[in-house]
Amino acid sequence: DIDVNGILNVTAQDKATNEKQSVRIEESSGLSDDEIKQAQSAAEEHAEDDKKKRELAEARNKASSLVYQTEKLLTEHAETLDEAAKTAVESAITKVNEAATGEDVSAIDSAVDELNQASHALSKHMYDSAEGDEASPDADGESGNDDVIDAEVEKKSDDSQAEAEADTSGDEEPTAEANSD
Repeated sequence: DIDVNGILNVTAQDKATNEKQSVRIEESSGLSDDEIKQAQSAAEEHAEDDKKKRELAEARNKASSLVYQTEKLLTEHAETLDEAAKTAVESAITKVNEAATGEDVSAIDSAVDELNQASHALSKHMYDSAEGDEASPDADGESGNDDVIDAEVEKKSDDSQAEAEADTSGDEEPTAEANSD
């Protein structure tokens, strides 16, 4: 039987000897009520510190992720970027890395915001230059895409194709009228 407090009482009787055995299983969490209350009060006291540590860890993770993405963007498009844009972004990356080593969440966030702005400006510059390359004609007056082939395709019906084949079979001998002269 399990009573209201969660205590299990088990009774067993041996049929041959008629002996009874009883076992009582009680809750045993290992902590007394006083220890539980003390742990709860300690958690409440340190809640503010824990919140600050979590915010710092989240800010550092955000900064690290943005730095990684931006550095990847720089290496992938290094040949198409001008030096001024690269320098601005690299400077912002350095600021983020320096701020992330500290304990000031607001400094990390402001450095991340600066890197975001520099990264967006870099992306805008890349898209603008890509659109300019596609729209500008080269010396021949054609667009810069060499893979494009300009062609016209006509589909002939089966009847017209048969007539074309008959016209091109020049194996016929000239008639006698054409040879008499």
